[in-house]
Amino acid sequence: MNMTPSKSYKDATGKIDYTMTNDYMFRAVLQENKKVLTGLICSLLHLQRCEIKSVIILNPIELGKAIDDRAFVLDLKLMLNNAMILNIEMQVLHQDFWNDRSLLYLCRAFDNPDKGNDYRTIKPAYHIGILDFTPFPEYPEFYATNKLMNVTKKYIYDDRFTLHVLDLNQIQLATDEDKAYRLDYWAKLFRAKTWEELKMLAENSNIDTDMLDETCETIFRLNQDDAVRYWCEAREDGERIMLTYKNMLAEKDSALAQKENEIAQKDLELAALKKQLASLTAQLNQR
Repeated sequence: MNMTPSKSYKDATGKIDYTMTNDYMFRAVLQENKKVLTGLICSLLHLQRCEIKSVIILNPIELGKAIDDRAFVLDLKLMLNNAMILNIEMQVLHQDFWNDRSLLYLCRAFDNPDKGNDYRTIKPAYHIGILDFTPFPEYPEFYATNKLMNVTKKYIYDDRFTLHVLDLNQIQLATDEDKAYRLDYWAKLFRAKTWEELKMLAENSNIDTDMLDETCETIFRLNQDDAVRYWCEAREDGERIMLTYKNMLAEKDSALAQKENEIAQKDLELAALKKQLASLTAQLNQR
């Protein structure tokens, strides 16, 4: 018996094939729907909608088309109000080098004066990492703000240079301010794995209902797009391959460390035997 296909996320049930933690789906939803993108920016930067006059995507991709080398990293680079540069990324796979990479991306965004202009024209730069891992496990935080600061006097060296981290694993640490800007709902929306979870969020959310509906409908529509699905699957396959190689390397490192420990133990045993032999030899020479 054929089932009638769902026409809306409100009718859909079960697992979401590609959620917004898939970086291609994340990019596709935000590039496809400017209202959703604007709503997310407002929450991340603690702005009101009336404060956002324009959002320009500086690195657009053609959705469903082949990803070239420049688009392999699917971060969104934006110009906000023609006055600041904003880089947003979704990163699920744990990267030991993420701190270095995010800082490099922020520095590139800060290097923005047009040719012929002086340093006073540099625009504020923000890099925002939405992560499904905790970059500093010893300092867990839901929404962290990092700036260049004098370590002795504790003053901000330059307020135009900011790196934010939204940790999807630390929603329980959301502050009252985080909740006031509805960052906890965004995090739950990103992590939602079923259509039922999305519908429950929509019913209990204090986010703009129309905007949340548009977000969910855009996720639903793009999940039906074969070309978009192809690249979402390709990104998941790529991450799976990277994770496999990482685990294989870790296993080899573990096996090598075990062998080195065994050799070290054998060396200790050999040294003990040599010492014992030397002692016996000395005793024989005394007779």
